Amino acid sequence: MIKFFYKISDFQIKKKSFFIKEICILLNNEGMYVGNINYIFCHDNFVLDMNKKYLKKNFYTDVLAFNYSISKYISGDIFISVDRVYDNAKQWNQFFMYELKRVMIHALLHFLGYNDHNDIDKKIMKQKEEFYLNLFQY
Repeated sequence: MIKFFYKISDFQIKKKSFFIKEICILLNNEGMYVGNINYIFCHDNFVLDMNKKYLKKNFYTDVLAFNYSISKYISGDIFISVDRVYDNAKQWNQFFMYELKRVMIHALLHFLGYNDHNDIDKKIMKQKEEFYLNLFQY
């Protein structure tokens, strides 16, 4: 099951069914199944507090992902800072929806075992992000 939650009042995903379909396609393409995936949309300070509390990191980030997957069933909580997504979209001259889908995909890729700790892994993850962004036509 894929659910969307909002810790902010001025943002809401429209056409949730399209997002859910794309997430299912991504997982199916990677040989995995949907478990329980929660997307929680927040402001910067909420994500910063989570980053401090659970990861002991004191900086803003666009997405935090907590993986609870079991075997081939992908599950987890994904906290997205809508503020960071807006700022990143402006900084990289992208549409907001493109950047939003990028971070949503990025978190799922982490759940699937992809990492971005070194240059080789970053390149592979970036290629996967681009593949799914192009497939889904933001």
